[in-house]
Amino acid sequence: MVKCLASNKIKKEMEMNHKDVFIVGAGISGIGAAYNLQQTCPQKTFTILEGRENIGGTWDLFKYPGIRSDSDMHTMGFRFKPWTDPKTIADGPSIIKYLKEAVKENNLEEKIQFQKKVISASWNTSEALWSLEVEDQATNSVEVMSCNILYLCGGYYNYDEGYTPEFKGRNNFEGQIIHPQQWPEDLNYSDKKVVVIGSGATAVTIIPSMAEKVSHITMLQRSPTYYMSAPDQSGLDEFLKRFTTDKIGYFLVRWKNILLGRFFVSQVKKKPLKYKEMLINGVKDLLGPDYDIDKHFTPKYMPWDQRMCLVPNGDMFEAINSGKASVVTDTINEFTTKGIMLDSGKELEADIIITATGLNMRLLNGIDIKIDNQTLDISEKIQYKTMMFSDVPNLIATFGYTTASWTLGADLTSEYACKLINLLDKKGMDYFCPEAGEDVAADSDFLDLTSGYIQRVAHTLPKQGSKDPWINTQNYLKDLFQVRFKSIEDSDLKFKKAG
Repeated sequence: MVKCLASNKIKKEMEMNHKDVFIVGAGISGIGAAYNLQQTCPQKTFTILEGRENIGGTWDLFKYPGIRSDSDMHTMGFRFKPWTDPKTIADGPSIIKYLKEAVKENNLEEKIQFQKKVISASWNTSEALWSLEVEDQATNSVEVMSCNILYLCGGYYNYDEGYTPEFKGRNNFEGQIIHPQQWPEDLNYSDKKVVVIGSGATAVTIIPSMAEKVSHITMLQRSPTYYMSAPDQSGLDEFLKRFTTDKIGYFLVRWKNILLGRFFVSQVKKKPLKYKEMLINGVKDLLGPDYDIDKHFTPKYMPWDQRMCLVPNGDMFEAINSGKASVVTDTINEFTTKGIMLDSGKELEADIIITATGLNMRLLNGIDIKIDNQTLDISEKIQYKTMMFSDVPNLIATFGYTTASWTLGADLTSEYACKLINLLDKKGMDYFCPEAGEDVAADSDFLDLTSGYIQRVAHTLPKQGSKDPWINTQNYLKDLFQVRFKSIEDSDLKFKKAG
């Protein structure tokens, strides 16, 4: 009797907290998804569940000095909202301002519930329904909600902690050790000796930003990374925008950057040795002939085997030339009381050590997902169009591009999702589900990159299939054509009734 009453209570709570669609995450992907749902699927009820207190996702989470975009804002910005700032590479506060404007201009504030962290999601085929356990971070209570479609827009990494390797002697160090994901707002680094472990996008942002105030800052890398210097403003972009409306100018610049970016990536992959030489020579031009480029700026891998780092206005190289910053290529033996002992026998003294060592990649937003009471192991699934998974009904997950702006992929995902939802209604069906046929083999990794943050978790990620639409193309132009001009129906996408 008690069990029955409890079950009825949960069912009533689910009915009261029911939406057609729940979007998880109020960052760039979630805001874009909400806009498209509102515009294209006005018949559907939806809510964004955001675990944090603010919108912005990554841009609200990270507070380290100089945080900025690693893509131009004309492609990282929304298709529906022009980026009007002259700087194409934007700082974190400017991006947050832009996102808040997008939310306000489109009346999305009332669609967001803050401090609502989705803990688990369970799909019931007989009812064609997702039931969610949602933790209210403000009250430490758990609510039960339900929806027909679960739309995950919470990014691809663990927001709770970044990745830090085990360093021998870490506890011996008498200074501060900081991961950029947990940056203390009151950190005083004036006249301090700083060592940054890592040479990726975060490191090359932090180093020039801190260089003016520190005594000295050192980038300690195990191996070099590819860097490309470019101005953070474009005269051509401003010319195009000056003689048109904001909307038209934004459209023109956006497409110029999309086409140039795609052309560059395709050429690099066709002629990797040529572009390797070009990139390295670009660094030589900035650092001069006497700098040891071979040791510090010549990677062992080919361009785009890992993501390249953008250096706006060459600011990191300016910091090196000024003498306030330096690069050390070596491996860590152990932490000491005063800093880091390297395998070469050299000791790097430091007051502050910054572990810019990457993220902990995590799909499905860390949500415990069950399908008909069976725990979902995503590593056993094949990705479908980079947004769904084999045999997983009514679930869409945003994953942007690695060789282009994240937002381009997120925007296409939301456009496709809306078409799919409307098609589901048109067919009078209750759920959709990708099902890989016998002719589809799970024969390659989810992402074709050798980056450490991907390789660490490759065994936990879904696989790619042997043919379309089970291939992760990472090609915006191809995906755009498929979504916008071709039917989204195919023999592997099934539409079904509950029961």
